[in-house]
Amino acid sequence: MLEHVPGWLGTALRSVRAGADKIAITQAGLGDFGYLDLTSPAFANGGALPPRFTADGEGVSPPLVWGGIPDGTQSLALIVEDFDAPAPQPFVHAIVWDIPPGENRLAEGAIVADGPGTAEGDVGRNSYLREGWLPPDPPYGHGLHHYAFQLFALSAAPDTGGSPGRGTFIDALRGHVLAAGLLVGTYTRDEPQRAAIGGTADAPA
Repeated sequence: MLEHVPGWLGTALRSVRAGADKIAITQAGLGDFGYLDLTSPAFANGGALPPRFTADGEGVSPPLVWGGIPDGTQSLALIVEDFDAPAPQPFVHAIVWDIPPGENRLAEGAIVADGPGTAEGDVGRNSYLREGWLPPDPPYGHGLHHYAFQLFALSAAPDTGGSPGRGTFIDALRGHVLAAGLLVGTYTRDEPQRAAIGGTADAPA
């Protein structure tokens, strides 16, 4: 994974980033929508993701909690994107589609491969084209990465064919978003934040 990118290459690519303007919640055609309160007991908005949820730890998905679901919501959908990825589009770390509107949380470690889905939703494909949570894994030398957790309350749940990817996910949102919430976590393999979160900097691979 990206921990094997040499530090000198990460530094050279430091200015190459997908951009916050490309994450799902900013896309055209979603219409006007209200606000969802999306939080995590594991990290503050704008704060560092604990290593437990990254490729430097256990690599499980973090717990999420939400409120403010509007009347008329038929389903919920989640996408997690790294908009600092050195790529043309944000890097997808998780998709969960068709979450029941009565749910108000995802437990730690809940985002795992589930094949055609379960009664609690359908886990889609990340940027490695695999179902489940893709642990944050930013390159050494590339600086701080931002991970946008985006939750959507939908007036309908269009059929995505199972295990949706990013393009299918965004297309299915259009015309159905009643409200949305945004929670941002950060992570880096560079020294300042590693020290701040109690870790030790590893030597560049």
